[in-house]
Amino acid sequence: MLVVEKGEPGREASWAAGGMLADFPAETPPLLRELATASARMYPEFVRGLEEESGLKIDLRSVGTLVLSRVETGLRPATTQAYALPGPLAELEPALRAPDATSRQFTALYTQERCVDPRHLTSAAIATARHRGVDFSSGEQVLAVGVANGKASGVRTNKTQFAARLVVNCAGAWAGKIPPHPFPTRPVKGQMLCVVMPQKELVRHVVRTSGWTQDVYLIPRSDGRMLIGATAEEAGFDKQTVPETIQKLWQAAIDLVPKLAEARILEAWAGLRPGTPDGLPILGATPTPGYFVATGHFRDGILLAPVTARVMGQIMTGQNPQVDVSKFSASRFAS
Repeated sequence: MLVVEKGEPGREASWAAGGMLADFPAETPPLLRELATASARMYPEFVRGLEEESGLKIDLRSVGTLVLSRVETGLRPATTQAYALPGPLAELEPALRAPDATSRQFTALYTQERCVDPRHLTSAAIATARHRGVDFSSGEQVLAVGVANGKASGVRTNKTQFAARLVVNCAGAWAGKIPPHPFPTRPVKGQMLCVVMPQKELVRHVVRTSGWTQDVYLIPRSDGRMLIGATAEEAGFDKQTVPETIQKLWQAAIDLVPKLAEARILEAWAGLRPGTPDGLPILGATPTPGYFVATGHFRDGILLAPVTARVMGQIMTGQNPQVDVSKFSASRFAS
């Protein structure tokens, strides 16, 4: 098996992601919920397997998420627990500044979702793949999928050609640029930053806002770092960070947790999420036998990683996938 990567493996959308393993009813498209729920349930075993085989530690946290909302979230009592302000919230996160609940309706909700460090996850996945005999060809851009006698025959890159009986296009935002099939993917830019908290456990839960002037999410890591993000911009393939945008995100974080004014910025970056016209991934076979596609995961690439790997493996080997992915077929965009 060979992975052909135009840059360094795992350094695009996966490396830039926050790693929230969220499955909110209001934010997850209805057609995606079954797939998202199945993948979220796979995560503990998925991470454990990668750690054992790679020998690398993955920061998977199960503390949960606080959703601070000024709009209707759609979260159901069956899957969430609501807390009244200010007492319980102050106990959960003492450093959190409770918003002014007198001017507008405000709710704080708790959901038992996990979060993972995508960079740990990606490094462990690559190490595990190498351990299983997978080869990587870095620095080669795939220009087209070869077709011979009506079937996939390999790929042509800017340097050479590779023969293959089965080909999977998982090129993210770039997937639609590879002939012969123009999948309608587009890049959606996300800017974010990482800081070192002044206290290692200043914030323990993931904290998200909804309905704020500047919505933001805070993702603490076990080593004392915190990720702050993120924008969603239609900016083409531009991956440049904008200082004013990064400053707005940091200020929104400080408004929630004033102590973060003492944090030290480690880095800021932008990633390109692969979006689609209907906000759903593109999974499964293409009209060309032997050619498959797995892209368009938008904000849910890390969440959907384990289930995508499983169902694509099942489809490619002629098995029935554990989750019905027919609604994610590329054929839905056929003219």
